Amino acid sequence: MRLVVAICSVDYEGRLQAHLPSAHRLIMAKADGCVAVHADNRGAYKPLMWMNAPNRIVEEENTWTISNPKGEKLLITIEEVLSDFSFDLGDDPGLQKDGVEAHLQVLLAENPGSIEEGLSLTRREYPTDIGPVDMLCRDDKDKAVAVEIKRRGGIDGVEQLTRYLDFLNRDPKLRPVRGIFVAQEITPQAKTLAKDRKISCVEVDYEELQGIESNVLRLF
Repeated sequence: MRLVVAICSVDYEGRLQAHLPSAHRLIMAKADGCVAVHADNRGAYKPLMWMNAPNRIVEEENTWTISNPKGEKLLITIEEVLSDFSFDLGDDPGLQKDGVEAHLQVLLAENPGSIEEGLSLTRREYPTDIGPVDMLCRDDKDKAVAVEIKRRGGIDGVEQLTRYLDFLNRDPKLRPVRGIFVAQEITPQAKTLAKDRKISCVEVDYEELQGIESNVLRLF
């Protein structure tokens, strides 16, 4: 992990053009190639601009050029470096899911048809270079489907599944791979982002999956 506090401007070239004028900012560069630019006064945890791995980072005297295989480019022009600190965080054990989320994954793996009719399980915790996908499945047309499962689905979960899909679609034995984001509840913002990424959203009832009658009143 490398953390650089600098006076800098940032330009993005890709699906659109974006520019951040010169200001004090935090540049975070991770060992996996992810680069994110943060501000201190925006009241949000998300960076102002970022590039997910895999990236190629070229660092010259006053500029960082970050590019990826999609043709996107982030250009960071540094006027003054105030702090430059690097630290090796080592291997991370990964996210430990809570009991409900872990059990939800088990229940859905036992009955993938509850996610989508005709869906069949290939493998749980399917490995990728950036972590395991909760479920890799096949649909009724024998096409690969990556399923990410959360108790409550937010934007972070959609971003996570997007990264998995980027990696899985590089495998000629799997592609094309589409994604399904599954949760007990999915936020409106996550649904909007998922639609933009062509990822399906499915909300499931945990109690129904356990075979317990829900106490929510229904007409049928």
